[in-house]
Amino acid sequence: MRYQVHIDTYECNSCGSCVALLPELFCLNDLSGKAELTDNREYTADKLAQAQAYCPSHCIAVAEDGD
Repeated sequence: MRYQVHIDTYECNSCGSCVALLPELFCLNDLSGKAELTDNREYTADKLAQAQAYCPSHCIAVAEDGD
């Protein structure tokens, strides 16, 4: 199953918890310091849910891809 991931960069506090949990999907932007998605889209639903749950700013939104 595929998922769409959205990061609300306005709410992101640059803590890096998403990067620590799922570095193959998340990184911190060099200029803004905010979380963003990498080009790699391979991840498990469990890890994605974990990154979303541990985000203190609750800025990661996940939805099932309709395709």
